[in-house]
Amino acid sequence: MTEQKITIADIEDAKAQIAPHVLRTPLVPAYPLSDATGAEVRLKLELLQPTGAFKLRGATNAIQKLNAADRAKGVVTCSTGNHGRGVAFAAKQLGVRAVICMSELVPQVKIDGIKRFGGEVRIAGKSQDDAEREALRLMEEEGLVYISPFDHPAVIAGQGTIGLEILEDWADVDTVVVPLSGGGLLAGIAAAIKARKPDTRLVGVTMDRGPAMVESLKAGHPVDVVEEPTLADSLGGGIGLDNDHTFTMIRDLVDETCLVSEAQIAAAMRALYRDQQLVAEGGAVVGVAALMAGKIAVKPQERVAVVISGRNVDMDIFTRIAGGEDVDLKQERKA
Repeated sequence: MTEQKITIADIEDAKAQIAPHVLRTPLVPAYPLSDATGAEVRLKLELLQPTGAFKLRGATNAIQKLNAADRAKGVVTCSTGNHGRGVAFAAKQLGVRAVICMSELVPQVKIDGIKRFGGEVRIAGKSQDDAEREALRLMEEEGLVYISPFDHPAVIAGQGTIGLEILEDWADVDTVVVPLSGGGLLAGIAAAIKARKPDTRLVGVTMDRGPAMVESLKAGHPVDVVEEPTLADSLGGGIGLDNDHTFTMIRDLVDETCLVSEAQIAAAMRALYRDQQLVAEGGAVVGVAALMAGKIAVKPQERVAVVISGRNVDMDIFTRIAGGEDVDLKQERKA
């Protein structure tokens, strides 16, 4: 690993860089969840971004920082959906070609969203790792500039701007709960918050099906995992065996991690819809799922901010969940 430290200065620079292009999202009270947990819970609504997810921040920062020669080459990335949409959106604003490599597990709604913003979609293999291999092949063969969905300094710094906004809106926050996949979102937020308010607790949450970062932390180094169908599809995939940044940042900056089940994710999606009138995708609600299931210990009146990272969900599946059905995509694929 060739780690390059992402500093608070990098994140502050990213904030200025992306401000004209992304939404400064609200941090809103979650009264039903507060009542249920005894804590004071607020939700950071990244699902309100123009592309439907936080990924627009990091993608915009990375593309804005490209020089003219690299912009002319075009960019390539791999994605479970939201990063690809962010890259396509940001690239379109600058007239840059964007190729997005995705696996067969990615829902059609996310493929359609990328195409809507002018991205070229390549479907490759049955996992995020397969999609990454295709992206790296295109980088080598076509000279495109590769933008990692998480393990990239400018991407991490862009996601870290969420941490700055949380502290600006709620300076005395005690705990910040963040969805965890490859770690770009959590690493960036943790870097920002620990630099400004180091006693704040950072908790990463992911699904119990193929939790790549959690398994890597247990092993003490990046490891491969089997990618499985899950409601939290945006959190799927590995962290890369040659991970340069996010593994060490999560290891060094994050206080806790925990896992949630498919039923707990469905319950959280349902609760946010019924209680807050929010349509959120499975990967976005894992923090809420963990709080609802008692996976995160909180004290009475503890101030807890939860990042709701995106809304790009298959609405047919969402409607079933909102209606009370516990959907298990793994079992449905077997049927």
